[in-house]
Amino acid sequence: MSLIAQEVVERAGVELSKCITGLGLRAGRMKDKELQEAHTGVRGQDTKMGSVRRPGVMEKVSNILCGNSMTGGGLVNGKTKLDKPIPPEKPSRFLLGKVRNGSIPNSGGSSCAPYNGHITGFQQQGSPRPLRSTVRSPRQIIRTKHYLPWEELIRNETFLAKFFTYFSAVERTVLSQVCLRWRAVLYQPKFWHGVRPVLNCREMRANNVEITTDMRRRFYVSVQMRGFDSLVLMCANDEDLMDLVANYAVNHTKALRSVALRCSNVSDKGLETLLDHLNGVYQLELQGCNEVTEAGLWACLNPRIVSLSVADCINVADEAIGAITQLLPSLYEFNLQAYHVTDSSLAFFSPRQTSTLSILRLHSCWELTNHAIVNIVHSLPNLTVLSLSGCSKITDDGVELIAENLRKLRSLDLSWCPRITDAALEYIACDLNQLEELTLDRCVHVTDIGVGYISTMLSLTALFLRWCSQVRDFGVQHLCSMRNLQVLSLAGCTLVTSGGLSSLAQLRHLQELELTNCPGATPDLHHHLHLHLPKCLIIE
Repeated sequence: MSLIAQEVVERAGVELSKCITGLGLRAGRMKDKELQEAHTGVRGQDTKMGSVRRPGVMEKVSNILCGNSMTGGGLVNGKTKLDKPIPPEKPSRFLLGKVRNGSIPNSGGSSCAPYNGHITGFQQQGSPRPLRSTVRSPRQIIRTKHYLPWEELIRNETFLAKFFTYFSAVERTVLSQVCLRWRAVLYQPKFWHGVRPVLNCREMRANNVEITTDMRRRFYVSVQMRGFDSLVLMCANDEDLMDLVANYAVNHTKALRSVALRCSNVSDKGLETLLDHLNGVYQLELQGCNEVTEAGLWACLNPRIVSLSVADCINVADEAIGAITQLLPSLYEFNLQAYHVTDSSLAFFSPRQTSTLSILRLHSCWELTNHAIVNIVHSLPNLTVLSLSGCSKITDDGVELIAENLRKLRSLDLSWCPRITDAALEYIACDLNQLEELTLDRCVHVTDIGVGYISTMLSLTALFLRWCSQVRDFGVQHLCSMRNLQVLSLAGCTLVTSGGLSSLAQLRHLQELELTNCPGATPDLHHHLHLHLPKCLIIE
């Protein structure tokens, strides 16, 4: 405690003991005087002006400590104060200035004793109970900001953690090479959610063995440090898979959830070894893996896999679909692109997939017909996402089966199905009341009549009509009644004019509009749409 503070405390203690002693004597004298006045019946002006409440001992102590003054009408220097009470001042910078100077002003305008960090208030009317402290310490009121110079700021981890959030994932990979401190901050897993690292094994093998070994080791270490849960291997072979198994730490294998092999010459044995080692993988993607056979799928597929994507694998045919449906009872998502798959392959789906499989995408399966649709609607009635993109043999009858049986569909893709006409859109509009996304790209037989059917679907939020060459202004005007539409694509609709496109300004909830390769999308139209749809992203 400083010397001044000690003097203040000692002085306050002396004054307090003097005042308490004097107040006791004065209270006895006042009591005798009141008794004497009661016998004589003399009250003076107190009877006329109303009685004045005499303050208690604790209030007088508080009064003396605060400079012998009292707010709100009481005693001032031992005398009765009957003047109009002064209203309390508003909290302002005046109070802040007093706090800085070490004194606290009271409502009467006087200053209390120098501030020592402990404020005690007393109630002026009623029982003398302590009040809550309403004045905080200067450290709480005035928080001085400490500004770091730039040299220290760029090394401050708290600042960097916020600063790096404004950069994309690609930019962060470059920033992590600036220095060790930046790398330590950027290698936190929170910066890499949703990012998939890609390793091009062919480029890696172009270097000598020592450099390749060191680069792979550092790559896998960085993947583990940043907490990636997915990995993509490009142009890999069995040796690359064995290298992954050897370098990936055992305690991180369960952290890896998704593996993709693209354009890779991996054998059945290599794929089996990989999946046995990475026992936490539940999402598998095989794209362009021409060495993987149906026997390999029977050997390596594990029941823990819930998402499987197979594309451009020439050995995948009907028997491979049988292996998938039999070995993966918990399959939730299945994406398939295979030119040689026939209708009979979809008959392998059994009731075990009825309650689990929700997403089915069949891309460019040229041999599938309406008979495949019959197998789908009977075995998988709970589908929510269905894509038949490029299944060119599907007709309106197949779409009618879909609309009547798959009532839970939320997304339907019929792009590149040239046999689809307006009749199919009528079935969709009548039965699929929960549909939110519809894709009709390259459906060349869709006209304004079909668009009119679609415009009655209030649940639809995304509609894609790319290169629907028969859609005109009349069909576009029908779309203006779809108040919930958020994404619309009219790319390549060459018969739509500026007048038809200008009516899209009525879609106030539109967030994305694609107008590429539209002759009617003039600069004046873009200005008009930007003016009326300021929150919409217009792709020109």
